[in-house]
Amino acid sequence: MILGRVIGTVVATQKNERYRGARILLVQPIQPDGSEHGAPILALDAVDAGVGDTVLVVQEGWAASTAATGEPGAAIDSTIVGVVDAIEVFDPPSL
Repeated sequence: MILGRVIGTVVATQKNERYRGARILLVQPIQPDGSEHGAPILALDAVDAGVGDTVLVVQEGWAASTAATGEPGAAIDSTIVGVVDAIEVFDPPSL
């Protein structure tokens, strides 16, 4: 999984039947501190995320397809599977 921030929506009036009703969002991968990491990606939304939300994205065909459509086999690379409420990063204790 990767962390990302939803930065936009994609409107596709014509798409594969298996994606009917699914929203496609534009997600900017981020580091835990919120800094951008890499190029934006397209992801199907399985959790009703919105622009500005920090999200968890699964990027693997089987998991992404199953999370987005309920069954494996659809050609899906990335799916939003969670909306992040908080991120806490702890420093390890010094020895």
